[in-house]
Amino acid sequence: MMLIRHRGYEPKVERTTYMAPTSTLVGKVTVGPHGRIMFGAVLNAESSEITIGEYAIISENAVLRGNRSSTALPVHIRDHVFIGPHATLLGCSVDSCTYIATGATILQGAKIGSGAVIAVGALVHAMTVIPEGFFVPPFSIAIGDPVTIYSPDQLEAVGEAIRKVGFAKAAFGIEETFAERKDLYKMTTTIRADEYRAHFQDVVLDPLD
Repeated sequence: MMLIRHRGYEPKVERTTYMAPTSTLVGKVTVGPHGRIMFGAVLNAESSEITIGEYAIISENAVLRGNRSSTALPVHIRDHVFIGPHATLLGCSVDSCTYIATGATILQGAKIGSGAVIAVGALVHAMTVIPEGFFVPPFSIAIGDPVTIYSPDQLEAVGEAIRKVGFAKAAFGIEETFAERKDLYKMTTTIRADEYRAHFQDVVLDPLD
């Protein structure tokens, strides 16, 4: 396992939680009791934080990352949450007894209600609210509050829904609009490069300390 001090914060893991040898925790990460953080999982708080409740399962190669745009967007995972292999969760909250399947993605500011299922390959877009017990079908796209479910072939409708969400503001704090996409992407990579500069001061910790 790799524990990394970032921005002055060290990960804290309850002793009853198993961390696989190839898992990585970075910065202000707090993991509750009886959890399982499996091989290749990365929990990276960045300039925000990550909290994991008890009996939470973070499967192989899942990525959880805190986010900061105009405000901090932590990752909060409540008790008895299952996060499947290769899932990605960015600056979002997941309530208790929720199932996030293989390859699912949950973006900044999204909130997942207790008992919900985000099925294989599904995307929950930024600022979307998934109600308690709601099922997001495989490879579908969930957007909005109240949520609407789209299929990947609904290109025009999905594009319009994403514009209404204001993804650039939610994820990067970008307020302005751009005539050229490449200008937007130039700004987003510049913002992230500036944020990630803090990793030059990271310190790898001895997990036995």
